[in-house]
Amino acid sequence: MSKKKTGHPFGKVGVLFGGRSAEREVSIMSGNGVLKALKSHGVDAHLFDTRERSLAELAAEKFDRVFIALHGRYGEDGTLQGALEQLGIPYTGPGVMASAIAMDKVMTKRIWQSMGLPTPRFLVLDAHEASREELRQVPDVLGLPLMLKAPHEGSTIGIAKVAGYSDMSEGFALCAKYDEVVLAEEFIRGRELTVPVLGAGRSARPLPIVEIRAPEGNYDYQHKYFTDDTKYLVPAPLDAALTERIQALAVQAYKAIGCEGWARVDFMLRDTDNEPFLLEINTSPGMTGHSLVPMAAKANGVSYEDLCLEILASAALDLAPTADWKPV
Repeated sequence: MSKKKTGHPFGKVGVLFGGRSAEREVSIMSGNGVLKALKSHGVDAHLFDTRERSLAELAAEKFDRVFIALHGRYGEDGTLQGALEQLGIPYTGPGVMASAIAMDKVMTKRIWQSMGLPTPRFLVLDAHEASREELRQVPDVLGLPLMLKAPHEGSTIGIAKVAGYSDMSEGFALCAKYDEVVLAEEFIRGRELTVPVLGAGRSARPLPIVEIRAPEGNYDYQHKYFTDDTKYLVPAPLDAALTERIQALAVQAYKAIGCEGWARVDFMLRDTDNEPFLLEINTSPGMTGHSLVPMAAKANGVSYEDLCLEILASAALDLAPTADWKPV
């Protein structure tokens, strides 16, 4: 469903950050960065920590629109988007349905599969009832190495690489701490790429591709946010035809689950044949000093501050309020 623009000026803006997901620390960094950027443009912006303050307080703030700088559950998964719809407060990023789907890596992959979009082979395991024998069979189906993931987490939280049969139990136990199911996914050996997408419908457009080169291929939480050891190549060194193909695929993946506003699509590019595989989509990407969307925008000549303003300008609702609707 396409979100309807409200036509209101920016007015009083809330930057929703913090929250209560496992990605709270990253969200705090994102929120403070966005706040500073918006204020540099003269926007009347205010931080609002959704863990520390209630929905009643959010309604009482009378924000004209909000920038969602939350990551993970209770901020990126459609629950907050639904509350904002009820309150009639336009918000950045995809709507309720797309946010909920994108937060679930299994459902996202099923939709992409149904539309013929390439994604690694996978199995879904019950986090509480998968037997030792079931775990032993996973490498027989997907091969080794393979990846285990908590489907509703991000920022490389709840993820394990399994190199041998003996690693399955430990990796499974790690991921099962975070979710009701565990996603077992074929490992694609190759280059790690990501493509931010901005806009909606026919206006959706990709930004330059970023290639991520982490030490020993280990792009974990520490290497994502707190060290300078990871190298980022933007635009990624790919030939023009492959670049165009991957960017087009990113826009297809974005539209397939109904995204609009902004998101970031993650890929692996297989080293044996340069075939791209879709891994996941992030509907409220990081906006820290190490984040990938600002990097890609900068390569297009767009500053962090201007990017934040463009995203804020796209704030909207799934459903425009009726004529007799009044804010809470």
